[in-house]
Parts: sequence; structure tokens; C-alpha cells
Amino acid sequence: MIDIKNIPSPCFVLDEALLRENLRLIDRVQREAGVSVILAFKGFSMWSAFPIVREYLPSATASSLNEARLCYEEMKVKAHTYAVAYLPGEFTKILKYSSHITFNSVSQFKRFKSRVEKYPEPVSMGIRVNPEWSPVETALYNPGDSNGRLGATAEHFKNGMPEGVEGLHFHVLCESTSYDLEKTLVHFEEKFGSFLPGLKWVNFGGGHLMTRKGYNVDHLITVLKAFKKRYPNLSVTLEPGSAIAWDTGVLVGTVLDIVTNRGVKTAVLDVSFTAHMPDTLEMPYRPRVRGAWDPKKNDKHLYRLGGVSCLSGDYMDAYAFEAPLKVGQKIVFEDMMHYTMVKTTTFNGVTHPNIAIQHESGRLEIVKRFGYRDYKNRLS
Repeated sequence: MIDIKNIPSPCFVLDEALLRENLRLIDRVQREAGVSVILAFKGFSMWSAFPIVREYLPSATASSLNEARLCYEEMKVKAHTYAVAYLPGEFTKILKYSSHITFNSVSQFKRFKSRVEKYPEPVSMGIRVNPEWSPVETALYNPGDSNGRLGATAEHFKNGMPEGVEGLHFHVLCESTSYDLEKTLVHFEEKFGSFLPGLKWVNFGGGHLMTRKGYNVDHLITVLKAFKKRYPNLSVTLEPGSAIAWDTGVLVGTVLDIVTNRGVKTAVLDVSFTAHMPDTLEMPYRPRVRGAWDPKKNDKHLYRLGGVSCLSGDYMDAYAFEAPLKVGQKIVFEDMMHYTMVKTTTFNGVTHPNIAIQHESGRLEIVKRFGYRDYKNRLS
């Protein structure tokens, strides 16, 4: 466990040992199921840790020119690139950094096809499809909407698969189970299965939370092997966003003040929910806090946790603590490495947390400190 007393505040801290534990499990899935699992930058793009990730994962998925370039420079391979829409002026640069390129619609595929074919190096083309089913109940994170903008529904393939398409991609899961994937494949094959024998690859997207406690990894491997047996011509790729860095690090903050109004105590911290943990307000979800719990009837030491920004809603409802909180005391938010750092902002100019790695040797490495220029350069 990370030794909190030596962590400068505020700070994101990645635990190398826990990251490797996740990667070893994922590598087992790759080896036993005969698939590729690649890193999704949208969930974890801490490139100072990529030398560790590269030991286990073969590539990464990118959703923009910047992510594709980061893959090329720091993962040392070309990316599996998918974007909702490609900017014409960036497209040639994206091809430079991509081994695969997936289009969100048939019309986009037709618009850019000739540019891919004329590119001097081979880039495999695919189309994202929408099976029109998803287990995700939160609308903000549900990509399976039949009327949505993500992926082509089966009606677009009434005249067959366009010539030049080598793969299909779907993404309808979010922190989901292997049983959700199994159900998804029923819908996917029902709508698009007739095309699969003529293709080279499929990408099952993200949302496979195989490193979460209780996830049935053996069942996942069984599902993947069964699919590959049905379609031995296809290479299969998964690109989980959360699974790689799930529960591998923390965000450390410090109590700056305790404000009491009408009996409600708020511990104001040097971190911000809206700027540093936006998913806690957007999704929303309630982060775990070390040494704290949801209040019960007779709990005495209750504190809201307030962010340092001026947004009135920058807080979490009360947690219960064993003892009264004090100014200067550190507060540790658990499981803050995935979908957290990638979404942070400099709203209000609040101090951005440092980024650190706790190595297996016990050495703490501060890999990034933020200052005024980081704030100013985002606004110029």
C-alpha cells in the first residue's frame, strides 16, 4: 500500500505493483483466449507508465490525432484508431500513426477510402457498427442507442459490406461483465454475423472490467474462445478503458479548512471534484475515501468533502470518520487512476495535482509537477 505520509498534496499516485497485477491477469486472458487486449488512452493515458504497460499489451487504441501520436511515440507502435469524425486536414497525419482505422459511418468510410488506399503504407480499414443493444443503464454512457450517433446500424448494410472493409468494431459496454459481452455477441452476430466470414478482424471495444473483484475471467475466456471457434478467420481485439488501471492508485488531498453552517460540517480540500474528479459529478458516482464510510444512524463525525473551486456543487455529501477531521490532515480518494487524470481541468486556476509513481522497490517518483505555465498555456 502507498505510504501516504510521504506524498506531496495534492497528488495522483500510481502503484506499480497493483498495475502489474492487473496487467498479468489481462495477459492471461490474451494467452488463453488467443486475443489481443490493447490499452484505451481515453481511460488511462499516463505515458510515464507505458514502459510497464508495453511489457504486457501489444498496442493501444486512439480516438484522435493526439492520442494516435502518443501511441506511436510512447507505446512505440501504431494505433488502432477510431474517431466519431475525422478532420480532413488531420487525416493524413492520423494514417501515419495508425495500423487500423475505423470509421463511425459508411459515409465516412466512402469519403476517406481513396485516401487510405493511396497511402504508401497499409492501413486496415473498419467500420463501427451498432448492435442496438447495451446493458448500460446510465444514458450518458450508453452507446447502444438506436437513434444515436455512434456506429452504423444494420440498415446501412442492406446492399452488403462495402468493398475494402476488413473489420468491424462495436462498443456497447461500460464497466460490464463477461455475461454482458456474451449477450452482446448474440445481438452482434444476429445483425452482422453474415459478414464475419469475409472479414479479417473484429474489435469488441471497451467496457470489459476483467480486473474488478468478482469478474468471471474464466467465463470471459470461454466466451472468447467459443467466438473464435465460430469464426477462425478473425483476429479479435478488446480495448478496455478501466480494466488496465482499475484500483491501482489514489488521489491524495489535504484539509484546508472546516466550514460549519447550520450544523453541517464541510471539510474544504486542496482538490476539486469538478476539476480533478469530474466523473464523480457527471456520472455520478461516490468515490471511496480511505478511513471513511457512508453515515449510519449513530455516527458522530460527519463531514461533507468540499472542493477548492468556486462551483457551489463542488462537493460530496457527508462521509463518516472515526475521529474529527483537522486542518492539515490528508484525505485519500481510492481508485483514481482511470477516467480521472484524463479528464482533469484547470478550472478556476486551481492547483493541479502532481502525478507520481510508487515503484515496486518502494521509491516514490514524482513524474510531473504542475504550475502557472500549465494553466496559462491551456488558455492562450
